[in-house]
Amino acid sequence: MKIEHHSVAGCNLFCASREMYVLERILMQKQPVGAAAPRGTAVEAGIAMGLLDPDAKIDDCIAHAHKIYDGLTALSGDPRREDQRKLLEGMVTVGLEELRDYGQPTQTQGQIEWQHEDLSYPFLGYFDFMWDQHGILLDLKTTEKLHSKIQIPHARQVALYTGALSDNIDGRVTYVTPRKSATYQVENPREHRAALVQIARRIEAFLELSDDPDFYVSITAPDYQSFYWSNPAARQAGFEVWGF
Repeated sequence: MKIEHHSVAGCNLFCASREMYVLERILMQKQPVGAAAPRGTAVEAGIAMGLLDPDAKIDDCIAHAHKIYDGLTALSGDPRREDQRKLLEGMVTVGLEELRDYGQPTQTQGQIEWQHEDLSYPFLGYFDFMWDQHGILLDLKTTEKLHSKIQIPHARQVALYTGALSDNIDGRVTYVTPRKSATYQVENPREHRAALVQIARRIEAFLELSDDPDFYVSITAPDYQSFYWSNPAARQAGFEVWGF
């Protein structure tokens, strides 16, 4: 099997649920996402507006986030859609309070591509904010409960981005809830990138086993109690593919 590129999300999925990786990345049956994903996109859009325009009113940034969210979730069947929408105001407000002191970012949604000599495919990704004047690259994460430390998948993600640009860049992750926020610096970025390379090598070895998608179905079995199968549509897709 061939892929176009590696991604941190793909590596994380391969580690967490081999079967969902097979379903989405080999069989190409993308599963619907809940309202939390567009919530993050909308909050980022509202915060980006307020950072790029220091004079922008917070209410206007919140309204922009609402507009983005409503567009992304117009056809969503997630029962938490309205509950997630109510979180936008607090998250945008708290996020701007956390990040406006950095000044105007020089880049938003910047693309990176990184090729390691031991891999057949490059990594591709997008970082949220970059302040060239400070040498800071930052990814924004929305969450309903504030993390007390940086999460490993997020550290790997930012470590990849900084490594693709320069080892002298300060990589950070900001977590935003409706009431609080926290920013953590990514420590040991080289070790995190090395872990991603090891995972990607295993993905490539896995994909070299066969060019037949059905082969991967025959050697895997889904665990429907896993978080990755919590959506009824995902479980139905799993039953149709694996037959149980």
